[in-house]
Amino acid sequence: MITLNQMNINVEINGEGNTNIILLHGWGQSTKAFSAVISHLADKYKTYAIDLPGFGLSDKPSYPFSTTDYASIIRNVIEYFQIKSPVIIGHSFGGRVAIKYTALYNNVKKLVLVDSAGIVHKKPLIYYIKVYSYKILKRIFSLPILRKYKNKVLSKFGSTDYKNADTLMKQTLVKVVNEDLRVDMKNIKCPTLLVWGTDDYATPIGDAYIMKEHLLDAGIVKITNAGHFSYLDNLPLFLSVIDVFLRED
Repeated sequence: MITLNQMNINVEINGEGNTNIILLHGWGQSTKAFSAVISHLADKYKTYAIDLPGFGLSDKPSYPFSTTDYASIIRNVIEYFQIKSPVIIGHSFGGRVAIKYTALYNNVKKLVLVDSAGIVHKKPLIYYIKVYSYKILKRIFSLPILRKYKNKVLSKFGSTDYKNADTLMKQTLVKVVNEDLRVDMKNIKCPTLLVWGTDDYATPIGDAYIMKEHLLDAGIVKITNAGHFSYLDNLPLFLSVIDVFLRED
């Protein structure tokens, strides 16, 4: 546990080696999500798995974080441990943070994005209908006579991640999911591996192809019959792919 800017950040360090690997988990997850991956990598590399602020054992932010705020935390961790030219592996939301960090600081040796967030699509009409319905119902059920039904009615709206978050993290979630990182991707110079489950419905595989178009040096590995947690759905294949990608040229 380290303290950065009056915030406690949990960092799990394993293994030894000349190559340093930073692992960034998805929304609602923690370093535990990468336990099996760390067990494999720690035989050859030094791994730093970080509980992002608001998750795991790390403190919550004191205000709604943006992706840039999360990237700044990664920068502080890297400086604290004096990590040189790390490899970053980011899953989902962790991939979003990895994209922003790599674009801002350009000291990353290789980047692995697993079912990563970062592409914002144009919202369909039904989305706006749901948003305005939510706002109207929130006002109606704030009336004293209806207040006791408020939580039950409003619980039908929003994603699982949104429902499970407290007020501050809900504000953070809304902030980060509306950040499209296509412009940031153009600033990434390091080799990038995009690993995706063909059955991922949270961040569809089409996002991988969009990212590839905006990245200077990127390749896609598809894991068939795998969903949003493709690296766990077919762990042996994922680890084999990572081994090849991390092998020195």
